[in-house]
This record gives sequence, C-alpha cells and structure tokens, in this order.
Amino acid sequence: MNSRAFRRAALLVGTLLALSASAAEPVKLGFFMSMTGRDASFGETSLRGAQLAVEEINAAGGVLGRPLELIVADNRSLAGESATAVKKLVNRDKVVALIGEVVSARSLEAAPVAQTAGVPMVTPGSTNPRVTALGDCIFRVCFADPFQGEVLATYAYRRLGLRRAALLVDHSAPYSTGLAAAFERTFVQLGGAIVSRQRYTAGDKDFRAQLTALRAAAPELIFLPCYYVDVGLAAKQARELGLTLPFLGGDGYEAPQFLEIGGAALNGTSYSTHFAAESDAPAVRAFVARFQARHHLLPNGLAALTYDAVRLVADAITRAGATERTAVRAALAATRDFPGVTGRTSFDAQRNAVKDAAIMTVRDGRIVFVENIRP
Repeated sequence: MNSRAFRRAALLVGTLLALSASAAEPVKLGFFMSMTGRDASFGETSLRGAQLAVEEINAAGGVLGRPLELIVADNRSLAGESATAVKKLVNRDKVVALIGEVVSARSLEAAPVAQTAGVPMVTPGSTNPRVTALGDCIFRVCFADPFQGEVLATYAYRRLGLRRAALLVDHSAPYSTGLAAAFERTFVQLGGAIVSRQRYTAGDKDFRAQLTALRAAAPELIFLPCYYVDVGLAAKQARELGLTLPFLGGDGYEAPQFLEIGGAALNGTSYSTHFAAESDAPAVRAFVARFQARHHLLPNGLAALTYDAVRLVADAITRAGATERTAVRAALAATRDFPGVTGRTSFDAQRNAVKDAAIMTVRDGRIVFVENIRP
C-alpha cells in the first residue's frame, strides 16, 4: 500500500472510530430532586424509580443505540436550589431533558429556567396547575391539583358521607393552597360546608392552636393538604387534644416515613395518590416484582410516576429520532396513550395528564388500597 492509500485508509478508519465513539456517547437525562434535607424521602423514592427505568432501557439497547445516563442534582430541600441545579444540568451537563421536581414550589422555581433554555422538563409529581402554565416545555405525568381536589371532595362527600369539613392549610406552599381551593370548591358544590379555615407556615411543628380553633366548629373531618411530616405531627397533636375525626389529604402524604412520624394517630387517615402497588393489573404486578427485586421495597406513587416519566422521555427521543431538545419537546407533546405503570398517559393541550386517582387509607397501622376513583 502506498503512502497516499495508507493515509486515506487511516483517515477512513479514524472517521469510523470517531463515528462509533460518537454513537456510544450517552444520552444525558437530568434528574433534580431533594436528596437531602426535609423532603429527602421524596427524592430517594423517585430516584429508585428512575434508576430502574434507566437500567431497563439500557438493557434493551438504550435510546437511538446509545446508553441513557441519569445525572442527579440535589436541591437539598431548599428554596432557590432547584433553579441553581437546573442551570447546571442545562448549561454544564448539556442534558437532553429534565426529570423533576415532585414538590410544586420547587418545580415552579425550576420551570422558568428550563423554559428559557428550551429544555423539556417532565415533573413526576408536582400537581399545582401553575407548573405547566409556565411554558410549552413543561410537562407532568401526574394529575393536577384541581382533579385531585375534586377526587378527594367527592370521596369525602359521597363515599364517606361527610358534610362538615375544616381546612388546615400551609399558606406558604402552592401545593397546599391549590389543593385546598380545589377541594373546597367541589365539596361545597356537592352540598358540604367548610366550617373552619386555619393556616400555618411550612416548618411549623406545633399545630395545637389551629386544632383547638377548628375543634370549636365541630367538623367531621380535617382536610390537611400538605407533605407527610406535617400530617404526622398534626395527627398526633389532634389525638392529644381529643380530636378523633379523620384527616384527608393528597399525594404529599405518601412517603416511607409517613407512618413512622404519625404512628397510630394516623389510623383513619385517607389520601389520594397516583399508583397502588396492590393493584391486580398485570403491568403493575410485573413492575412491583421488578422494583422489589432491584430495591427490596414496595414502590409507591412517586417511584412509579418517576419510572413512567423516564420511560416516556426515552420513548419521545426514540419517536423524535434525535436528541435535539426541540424535537424531543415536540415528540413529548404528541404523546398519546403511552402505556405506563400508573396508567395510559396522553398529554392535553396544557401538557397535563388526566388519570384515575387511587385512594389509600390507614387501617390498624397499615396503608391499604381502597379504590380507584375520578369525579
């Protein structure tokens, strides 16, 4: 072989090697959650679902022939940190899409950053309606608070037969105020009455003054739309004050620490969520088995939603045939009847998913599935 032919051959080999290396480069997916701090349980369980999805996708050949890589950023459960985390994922790590957050307030911080950068962001569990209203790059695979509030009000009025409700609301949290408004609207429309409204601020640990005030109004239930720490503390203090009426809330109750914090005081408490591991659906049974084999735990709603969110993004990349952010966003928006473990997902014009809600209740120290319901 002469030197010119050798150089041509070497150039060809080099080009092929470069193309091969490029094809093997991972597709980067950003994941921002609270891995430490007050809401670390949410991040931990969500990450388990994401990890399982990534492992299964890669075992099946990845996306577009490339492995999927999950890049994790911890917002430490702190205000402002989600926006910082997303800026790093978008600008430094060059992620194709984002998975996060599950707390509405932190999704509201992060969404404008993602929208400005044109990066699709899929929240597994942020239910406040304002989240997806921030731009056409923002999606959610969970139902939104107006739907969840209707479900809970319908359940309280029609299934439990209750007519007098008291509200205890974290006025600093969009999740809490939005869910309370949706519950009140539907409960009153059905014929119920809101007999007392009390409020507190995130981080409060003593609810005795509010509970004493609402006790005077003789409610039949306390609607407390909050996260698991607050309801555990409030339920204990309510029982100490002689209040035996049930608590009712949304998907923020769901965490491994829920029963650890509230203990026996939570008996009779009910909440709505997006997934029931006890379901007999074949897809759910298979997912639960795989999740338990991988993590040695039962998956909860956040784990299942995050699993679906990762797989849905991978499906969108495959349908787009590219990792370019605009193409992925368009493919996500076109999603119809994606078969997830939390149900079939289609995005409406506001990029929200509407699904049945699962009602869970605490009986004898155990969380049990009651039924799937929609208004």
